[in-house]
Amino acid sequence: MLSVWFRVIRIRFLLASVIAVSVGFALNWWQNSTIEPFDAVLTFAGVMALHASVDLLNDFWDFKRGIDTKTPKTKMSGGTGVLPEGLLKPSSVYRAGIAFLVIGSAIGAYFVITDGIIIAAILGFAILSIYFYSTKIVDSGLGEFFVAVKGSMIVLGTFFIQSGQITIESILAGIVVGSLSSLVLFIASFPDHDADKSKGRKTLVIAVGKQKATKLFWIFPFVSYGVIILGVSLNLFPIIALITFLSIPLMIKSGFGLKKNFDSVEKLIPYMSSTLMSSRITGALFVLSFIIDITV
Repeated sequence: MLSVWFRVIRIRFLLASVIAVSVGFALNWWQNSTIEPFDAVLTFAGVMALHASVDLLNDFWDFKRGIDTKTPKTKMSGGTGVLPEGLLKPSSVYRAGIAFLVIGSAIGAYFVITDGIIIAAILGFAILSIYFYSTKIVDSGLGEFFVAVKGSMIVLGTFFIQSGQITIESILAGIVVGSLSSLVLFIASFPDHDADKSKGRKTLVIAVGKQKATKLFWIFPFVSYGVIILGVSLNLFPIIALITFLSIPLMIKSGFGLKKNFDSVEKLIPYMSSTLMSSRITGALFVLSFIIDITV
């Protein structure tokens, strides 16, 4: 049963939030050479709880709306399959999603008390967007935007909790992470196009059509790598942050693979996987760049 819950929570995708939190910590360590261990543990716990909440509620609403029964399920898209397969009750998944939302909110409330109104604003955004993500937000065509903002907010919130400030460096680092996270959602929406469209969802892929949407792929890495170049050129990031460019060949492979196979779910799977991998590698190298720079 535990493995089923891990499956519906989508453990492997929690790494996006792990990287986002780690970027906030690493940037603060690079700038201020400090870390508050208790706050760090609580931050990780709170962010993981909120991430699990949005995934659980997404699975619940996709099943209730009949989307998951129409989408071709892959390891990268189409939902977890837990509810269509009858492995868990929808009510149990919903209650678990709300429970994780409450846990994450409670941890966030602690930081509101200790760190003030900025955390309150970030927490308020998180609670509302998580609860309404799978209905109002996605139906309005704002799914990719939400994920980009979510990644940015995690970096900003983590950095602020540790340092007590919002800096241009933390804003730029948040944009890097948010763009990478949004890219993974973007390419994973290609196989779900027909099912999403039939149930009233609106994604970038649906808005412009599959073929035209393949050209939008390049915007996300352009923003991420571009912001890193900007940060390095302005001495806001260490020059070693350019090691993130090691993921460019994999990113290029993903983009061209999408262009050729956008209409074939089976053929697109390897490129969805390589997009996820290139995104995670870029994020991990970004974290390492701050740590390496301060130790050399």
